[in-house]
Amino acid sequence: MREITLPEAKPAFEWVNGRALQKVSPRRLHGLAQGRFFTALDMWAQERGTGNVATEWRFRVQPPNEARRPLVPDVAFLAFDRLSFEDQEAMDEPTVAPTAVVEVLSPDDRRRDVEEKIRVYLAAGTNAVFLVDTNARTVTVRDSHGARVVEEGGDLTHDALPGFRLRTSRLFSLANPKSKPK
Repeated sequence: MREITLPEAKPAFEWVNGRALQKVSPRRLHGLAQGRFFTALDMWAQERGTGNVATEWRFRVQPPNEARRPLVPDVAFLAFDRLSFEDQEAMDEPTVAPTAVVEVLSPDDRRRDVEEKIRVYLAAGTNAVFLVDTNARTVTVRDSHGARVVEEGGDLTHDALPGFRLRTSRLFSLANPKSKPK
């Protein structure tokens, strides 16, 4: 099978629906949700020693009978049982699908592009895709069995991340000042 390669750029390019899409720089709520999901997932992974977590980590994924293509999830977890520690250390751009992906919706995202990215991740072997909607204040968890929506205040969990739990309200709340300035 062939491989689709794209130029290095900031923000990064992804291959979605037969075209190169450049990721957009996130806005405040997007950045907060992305950062908080990363922090919780990274703490969980480090505590258990199960894999690595990163933001904007480029993967070169290949669904069966399709071209390998770059995708850059907002947050990705790659378990050591999918790609060993040594291989992760040696490989900047893994050629396996991440174990779990977090995508935070942006105002400019086209629904068909989001659905295509989810399809590609799951077809390539990703176990769970967490789709964060900061406007609706929900997280849709997608996997090979379907989808479930977790409302604000609910707990995010998935069998692909044993013991991981994140309260969705953490993703959507702004920090409050501890005291008022004098």
